[in-house]
Amino acid sequence: MDSVARRLLGAALLIAAGIAIGFWVRPVFSGDNVYEQIRKFSEALNYIYRNYVEDVDSQRLVEAAIRGMLDSLDPHSVYIPVSEMQRVEEDFRGSFEGIGIEFDVINDTITVIAPIAGGPAEALGIQAGDKIVTIDGQNAVGLSRSEVPRRLRGPKGTTVRVGIRRPGVKDILEFVITRDRIPIYSVDAAFLIEGTDIGYVRINRFSATTYQEFLDALRRLRSEGMRKLLLDLRSNPGGFMDQAIRIADEFIPGGYRIVYTRGRIPEFNEDYYSRGGQEFERTPLIVLVNRASASASEIVSGAIQDLDRGLIVGETTFGKGSVQRQFELPDGSGLRVTVSFYHTPSGRIIQRPYKGKSRQEYIWAEGDVVEPSEEGENLLHREQALADSARPVFRTVGGRPVLGGGGITPDYIVRSDTTTRLSVELRRHGLFWKVAEEFLGQHRAELERRYGDNYWAFVREYRLPGSAIERLRQLAEGRGIRWDEELFRQDADYIEHLIKAQIGRAIWGNNAFAAVMLRIDRQAQKALELFPEAIRLARL
Repeated sequence: MDSVARRLLGAALLIAAGIAIGFWVRPVFSGDNVYEQIRKFSEALNYIYRNYVEDVDSQRLVEAAIRGMLDSLDPHSVYIPVSEMQRVEEDFRGSFEGIGIEFDVINDTITVIAPIAGGPAEALGIQAGDKIVTIDGQNAVGLSRSEVPRRLRGPKGTTVRVGIRRPGVKDILEFVITRDRIPIYSVDAAFLIEGTDIGYVRINRFSATTYQEFLDALRRLRSEGMRKLLLDLRSNPGGFMDQAIRIADEFIPGGYRIVYTRGRIPEFNEDYYSRGGQEFERTPLIVLVNRASASASEIVSGAIQDLDRGLIVGETTFGKGSVQRQFELPDGSGLRVTVSFYHTPSGRIIQRPYKGKSRQEYIWAEGDVVEPSEEGENLLHREQALADSARPVFRTVGGRPVLGGGGITPDYIVRSDTTTRLSVELRRHGLFWKVAEEFLGQHRAELERRYGDNYWAFVREYRLPGSAIERLRQLAEGRGIRWDEELFRQDADYIEHLIKAQIGRAIWGNNAFAAVMLRIDRQAQKALELFPEAIRLARL
């Protein structure tokens, strides 16, 4: 064996040993001889490297083998290459170091959707709608969305020079931005709904900072007069389980089991109980969910439902009831491996079926969960139990039947709004933002003078002029999108509110965006009517 092949075999053994070490350190073995399987893999890799007709990239082969192993397990056990590890860690850690903008690449140009509050870009006056055309003197037009963070992010204290083209300004504006630590907020909207005592909080994922963000938001809203809470977990894919447990604990009296996990290996079996004396244990609560609410979102909604602590409103959730642990490999890449399933307080497993499906079929398959056919009250889940008799029935603390094995089915079914193909095409081409961007260039100063800091007046009073819709039509036809008047009439409210919401966010932030869209949100509007039922159910 030549020295290169010997090094390759040694590297393969090290990688394989790293993958298998979890098996060696525990007194839990299957009938397979793990060492023999590692040796088999190493020899196969060596034969390919020595004999394949073309040059072989051994790293690519090993990564493909790891992916193949994980693909044979379940849809949530995945390989994370080195190139993605930093982004994954930043997302869940809740911060990164950079200039602090939300951006998109529109027509090959980096467009600022919003500066992040408190970040260095906002401090220098960078605005929504600004287009970054140069970075450190080099052309930035044509960069892909994945390339932009690599050019703009960097260690705290370092600088980056950007050239910005701003609507209404002839010359390119130069900014030298000193990078800083930028928080990634997971509570992206929190406000008291005007004219009510109902607070609205939307959580987009569960990161390391979510509980503290959430608690800070609730305390602020309480000081403003909040007495009830509408918690929006729609399209929240999950994240850190401990953050979900702490949030659920805020509403549950002491001594109740919030969630428990069970796996093949006893060390992954854990039980989590509520503490007494939390601040919001008697706050009436409704939780909004949909088909994209998953994992940690289902821990919160499952605990609230099983303990009859509040109402769940919307659509049946995704059904991702497994727990993953992340393990780092020697080259800095990682494995995320499913180690247990979680159970709600009543004993339900929320994980929906995945065996026999490819990863893509599992993610997108319809029909895994039988939805009740009618919208409306579903407190006893009768119709679903009849329609899907294969799913086991459990009982809430108050004796209501609930079903396991397929997500959390709401206590009130309200379907998501749908839009026509016209709106889908307009949004896919970024035209709602384009119209909002042009409108801001002409009217931003006027809106700021008119409404000041009072975005609720903007939400309540402002009507988008017909000229903005006419401009949308012109842009659509310029992109080859057929403008169908009948489809527009069906979606007119949605289209006008979405453009208005984009304008509101550019001036006042995410709260303004959410407040505008809430006015045409049928799931949220129905939930606002149901607080008397939520209070009755929770015996508050």
